[in-house]
Amino acid sequence: MPHIKTIEGQLDAKGLKVAIVASRFNDFIVDKLVGGAVDALTRHGASREDLTIVKIPGAFEMPLIAKKLAQSGKYDGIVCVGAVIRGATPHFDVVVNECAKGLAAVSIEHAMPLGFGVLTTENIEQAIERAGSKAGNKGVDAAMAMLETARVAAQI
Repeated sequence: MPHIKTIEGQLDAKGLKVAIVASRFNDFIVDKLVGGAVDALTRHGASREDLTIVKIPGAFEMPLIAKKLAQSGKYDGIVCVGAVIRGATPHFDVVVNECAKGLAAVSIEHAMPLGFGVLTTENIEQAIERAGSKAGNKGVDAAMAMLETARVAAQI
């Protein structure tokens, strides 16, 4: 029986240049996500000098900034973090849909590993739970997803 090759990403961030795009909207939540992403990357070998934090107004603006970062050729991966909390209008749906679609398009168009850590919650309590309390820190999860994807992509 022939051997089946398995490609897996090593969780080693040493030498990777990473941009972390963070929305200022709901910054009391987003700052925790940024902290989680930075902590996760540095614990896995990234140098703080190789990390760049880019602050932008909100999640809707993320695809443009992620595209500019990907086009720059300066980064091996991008981690996007934000918090969109449902309100009383359909604005929430427009923002989260366009943000997710736009970031997916940037990742595919530029073959750029991109960690998606944009919270989409019904209320502030759910956002707090996902920014370092009961449900963990989704900034960590986004950074780890980007890291593993970067290492898998490098092997293909």
